[in-house]
Amino acid sequence: MPGEAQKIAVIGAGIVGISSAEWLRRDGHDVTVIDRLPPGEGTSFGNGGVLARCGMVPVPTPGILKKAPKMLFDPEQPLFLKWSYFFKMLPWLRQYLQNSTDEKVQMISDGLAPLLEDSVTEHQSLAKGTEAESFVKPSDYIFLYQDQAGFENDSYVWGLRRKHGFDGVAMDREALKAYDPALGDRYKFGYKMVDHGHIVDPGGYVKALARHFQQQGGSVIEADVSEINSVQDKTEIAFGGNRAAFDRVVLAGGAWSAKLAEGLGHKVPLETERGYHIHYINTNIKPPCPYMVADAKFVATPMADGMRTAGIVEFGGLEAPASKGPIELLKKGLRNLYPDFEFEDKTEWLGHRPAPADSLPFLGASPTHPNVLFAFGHHHIGLTAGPKTGRMIADMVSDRLSNINVQPYRVDRFD
Repeated sequence: MPGEAQKIAVIGAGIVGISSAEWLRRDGHDVTVIDRLPPGEGTSFGNGGVLARCGMVPVPTPGILKKAPKMLFDPEQPLFLKWSYFFKMLPWLRQYLQNSTDEKVQMISDGLAPLLEDSVTEHQSLAKGTEAESFVKPSDYIFLYQDQAGFENDSYVWGLRRKHGFDGVAMDREALKAYDPALGDRYKFGYKMVDHGHIVDPGGYVKALARHFQQQGGSVIEADVSEINSVQDKTEIAFGGNRAAFDRVVLAGGAWSAKLAEGLGHKVPLETERGYHIHYINTNIKPPCPYMVADAKFVATPMADGMRTAGIVEFGGLEAPASKGPIELLKKGLRNLYPDFEFEDKTEWLGHRPAPADSLPFLGASPTHPNVLFAFGHHHIGLTAGPKTGRMIADMVSDRLSNINVQPYRVDRFD
């Protein structure tokens, strides 16, 4: 039914779901967003806020098999595991680590890059003319190292970025202090990426986009979706004790999408990679742009009301409570970054990144249920790639040709 107005449900009210819903609404469709949480209250609320155009490097890279065991037993390293969950995640973990060879990483990087390269302009295009527009801030993005040797030890990942056209400007200690006088003594080398950006309140940004979507005629329902079924030429959704039929359904539920996708007969090796943040309110210091603190693997991002530190990798499933170790490591990392840091209040948060075994999202129509489109599994790039993904989903519904090769994101690639 390309060219005709369709009745479409989007499952998921994070940045990917709201972006998809808004682009579909702009194409003239009758769109309803369904999520167990209000818009912007899930993972999109708590991410680091960085629009990481150069973020095409997956977590597993060559050498991780040697590094990971040591990291797991060192509380000073940004990798944590709830050991009671280990055997449950083992089948996924085997596949995940098998994708750490150079050949696989090059292929994954090639797949991620097109989703990210124009992310700042995609956010600006989506938000233009709405109250969300003021949340999008073009900025530098600086990777901080203790010294130049630390940067050179990361030569593999910088080679991947340069391959895709992303090179930076080296900054010695003097240049860093001129850029940010409050910076602590630990970091003596920086690598500045220009033409990036950040969102000064990720949760507020998604809420603002959702309000605009509703003001323009879109609908939002707060309910848990329990089932998706194809019924003749329609797709039926069970949610909150109700059932409703739609012409198309977009599955954009992040880490909670796997169960629904598997209910449609697909094999979806998707884990939750648990991430943490501490949001500091009314701070005496803000970084001039987002920092990636390379040795501690967290970002420090200036926010509208203060600063946020976010990152850490923990495996432990969707149900386990938050751990103390990752939060303590974020606190220590901030003390190293800004020894004179002060604040009035803070909040702590745990969220769930959707982590596919091959670090590539699932994007496109199901071959067996063609009226259901997948849009989940963005791992660390959900905020960055959300608007681009939403535009791609709208293009697919309208049968518009994309200038991106969508084969790496095939929804049946593990079937």
